[in-house]
Amino acid sequence: MRRLHCRFWVGAAIVMMAGVPAWGSAAPLQFQRITIPRVSRPPKLEEFLDMAPGPAWEGKLAKVDRFTQRIPSDGTPVSQRTEAYLGYDNKNLYAIFICFDSEPHKIRARLSRREDIGDDDSVEIMLDTFNDHRRAYAFLANPLGVQADALWTEGQDFDFSFDTLWDSEAKLTDRGFVVWMAIPFRSLRFASNDPQTWGILLNRGLPRNNEDTFWPPYSTRIAGRLNQEGQADGLADISPGRNFQFIPYGIFRSFKELDLRDPENPTYTQRDAYGQMGLDSKVVLKDKFVLDTTINPDFSQIESDQPQVTVNQRFEVFFPEKRPFFLENSNYFQTPINLVFTRRIEEPKWGVRLTGKDGPFALGMLVADDAAPGQEVPKDDPLANKHAYFAIGRVNYDVGNQSTLGVMYTDRELDRYFNRVGGIDGRFAIKQNWIASFQGVLSSTLNVPDSLFMTTGEYQAGQAAEAILQRQGRKLNYFMDYSDRSNDFRTLTGFDPQPDIRTVYQRLQYSFRPEGKRLISWGPQMEVYNTWDHEGTYLMSGYLPSMKVEFTGQTFINVLYAKEMEVLRPKDFSVLTTNQKYVRHTTEVSFDTGYYRPLSLHLDYRFGSRVNYDPPGEQIPFLAGRTTVNATVTVRPNKALRIDNTYILFRLHNRNGPTGALNDDIFRSKWNYQFTRRLSFRFIGEYDSLLTNPSFTSLYTTKNFNADFLWTYLVHPNTAVYVGYNTNLANVLDPLQSDANGVLLRGHRFINDGRNFFVKASYLFRF
Repeated sequence: MRRLHCRFWVGAAIVMMAGVPAWGSAAPLQFQRITIPRVSRPPKLEEFLDMAPGPAWEGKLAKVDRFTQRIPSDGTPVSQRTEAYLGYDNKNLYAIFICFDSEPHKIRARLSRREDIGDDDSVEIMLDTFNDHRRAYAFLANPLGVQADALWTEGQDFDFSFDTLWDSEAKLTDRGFVVWMAIPFRSLRFASNDPQTWGILLNRGLPRNNEDTFWPPYSTRIAGRLNQEGQADGLADISPGRNFQFIPYGIFRSFKELDLRDPENPTYTQRDAYGQMGLDSKVVLKDKFVLDTTINPDFSQIESDQPQVTVNQRFEVFFPEKRPFFLENSNYFQTPINLVFTRRIEEPKWGVRLTGKDGPFALGMLVADDAAPGQEVPKDDPLANKHAYFAIGRVNYDVGNQSTLGVMYTDRELDRYFNRVGGIDGRFAIKQNWIASFQGVLSSTLNVPDSLFMTTGEYQAGQAAEAILQRQGRKLNYFMDYSDRSNDFRTLTGFDPQPDIRTVYQRLQYSFRPEGKRLISWGPQMEVYNTWDHEGTYLMSGYLPSMKVEFTGQTFINVLYAKEMEVLRPKDFSVLTTNQKYVRHTTEVSFDTGYYRPLSLHLDYRFGSRVNYDPPGEQIPFLAGRTTVNATVTVRPNKALRIDNTYILFRLHNRNGPTGALNDDIFRSKWNYQFTRRLSFRFIGEYDSLLTNPSFTSLYTTKNFNADFLWTYLVHPNTAVYVGYNTNLANVLDPLQSDANGVLLRGHRFINDGRNFFVKASYLFRF
């Protein structure tokens, strides 16, 4: 404990010496301004292909041409000239970007799926329609007109789950490229003021130079983005108008699945063909709030999870949400403590979400029904066929320039059992480099009984807290996070896998920035963490020095060394009689590059030691050697085809002899061919192999191959047709093989334990 407190106060002293200013509001914001004129007719892409506005538009649109770099050389002129022209009419805001390029053959432009433009040249317009410097819409397009849209929330980064209707066109020329955008006012939310003043940021990205350029200047020397935006005036007599959206869908499906809920009597569930219908709706209330509903939603395998190692994990592995209904506007529910992890809602039958902003208040509410708990228990269980009900609410209040205070409440009810969490949180901008945030919550939980013979479950009440202080700058960056979870704190709506801990984590980074023709920046980073429980037991600690280097061509190298200590307690592992302490070491080398336009590479190699949490029999966990490889090669042989090949190796082995090992290999190949901006075909093949030695681990050897095929015709995010087929092969449980406890083992032969074919169509009706 004494050493922990010493390290904590050393970190606090570093912060104080770095000059943390007194608490309070940041300095008043100063903004560059632009007046956007009303136009009598919509401009057209063809009128700008000479890399200048045509005669009909000369002097009739607002012009922006003084873009400056943010990275790599903050505040310096751009390497390639950019001009942007803005105007509006009763229905749309128009933005035309003229992007000159002295080497047009090096422009990166692919015909890809919507929002898959992160490696391409691109342009972007951000609109802070409430002019509150906290949230904004972002609209992006590449040189072929492929779209991406997102919501930006200060302190949370982009949320690309947001989708709305807007138009874009683009064309490559012999001098660069031109992008045309038309953004309907009915796709935006804004106050009822007249005239309107919006915040605005314009951006052009040149990935081959690692270059990001903006108007107005957006500096890395200042923490925050929207506090550096421009101000757009002149927007008069505009309204989002009436906005009702209804998205009915229909699905035809056939499937066959192996049901392993009773391992000793596995059976197949099969339906040759059946139909299903559902409805999503969106209603805009008073131009400010959005009411979303879904009835009988379908979440077929449109998107798939990225591969992860799930073996030999002490805590639950996090898989991000993929389902559109729960993704959209999820930023309204994000707080320092993750209290909303919507994958807990496994089989929703309906859901309602209300989000929006009125003056200084931002509101988010979500209610959903989940049928999964009643389907995962035996038929004679009292909870069979019971549904869980989720209710989540959050209100934020704007304070000062970019600070907020909020309250949040989450509730999960299953029969008479519940988990309820409530508390307060805040985010404070302190001067121009420092940001602080906090959250404190209380939980009340009546747990489901562990046995059918129990009449009630255990009641628990606990608390949790999080405090974060960070400095964002061009060269010096600092981050400190203090986490506190009591032993009885639980959140069944969120993701918080480890109770009874107190952790202090600190990260200090300094970057030297020569910004030459090849080398952009380099510098050291130090991470330190310490964790103990509420009884004073020192559980974990580590220090992780590293060195990061950035080159042009999107090339990065990182070298890290970690020395970490971990204590396992009898209450965590039943085979232990006393606390067991382990000291482990890790060396990591990672390399990323997109220098060669048709190919990009990610490689992460780690070696050292790690605790084997799954030893055989009654052995206690022991320290093993570890080797980890995570490699992805992305190949783009032409503008339409993208191939992502991923290999993951996780290996534990006996450090004291040649025998005893655990090898987890994951091979994944994802192919996407984009015939047009609307039509695409995707194939994913993934092979997982877990090879184990019974003398080394209690885990069993398993093998699995999954193939996924998907045709997509996407007019826009809510009008689409999907045709998909998924099949899975595995060495399933063999009735003729069992271990000493009678548990069935997996055999060597592969059988098809599940296949699914579906056709899904949805159509947006907008009134």
